[in-house]
Amino acid sequence: MVSLQPVVTVSGTAIAMEGDDIDTDRIIPARHLKSLSFDALGRFVFEGDRRNAKAAGQVHPFDAPEHAGARVLVAGENFGCGSSREHAPQALHRWGIRAIAAVSFGEIFRGNSATIGLPCVLLTPEVSAEARAAIAADPTVEVTVDLEAKQLRFGGTVRPVRINESLRQRFVSGSWDSLTTLAEGSGAAAELSRRLPYLNHWHAA
Repeated sequence: MVSLQPVVTVSGTAIAMEGDDIDTDRIIPARHLKSLSFDALGRFVFEGDRRNAKAAGQVHPFDAPEHAGARVLVAGENFGCGSSREHAPQALHRWGIRAIAAVSFGEIFRGNSATIGLPCVLLTPEVSAEARAAIAADPTVEVTVDLEAKQLRFGGTVRPVRINESLRQRFVSGSWDSLTTLAEGSGAAAELSRRLPYLNHWHAA
């Protein structure tokens, strides 16, 4: 069995994203979907929002010097909604985000994130607001997403997080890549197909 890198805890500084319903088109604009690889997507994450903030004389969180190197993203409700583009979690991951904590997620976004080892954990609205306020007050505060203990820790505060148990086990065991898991089972699937009478008949034909 191929062992991927387990994802048990993710710690570092964090970015607090304000607002709900942040869709995948805002995370990575559609014009970048024609890229032949995901390698350069990190520099284009939230490109439109960042440009608009700059035009208004503001600094977007992903441009703020104090957030350079942040590893955790804390957001509100329905983060990653909209189209199913897998480029959205790839762009965040390539920028440097290694875990996302939010009130809720677009289901396809959450699935695409899991496939690349980017855990998405659920917070209550109160905990999300509390964590984002702590990050705004002190951008240097260390934030930890602990999948083993199912906790979010920041500035001495410990709060629970929720995550699907089977998905949590995939992260902590290093089996989060479903494509790798399927490939590993190809031999067993081939052996089973040889033992099934109706498939043997089809192969013979």
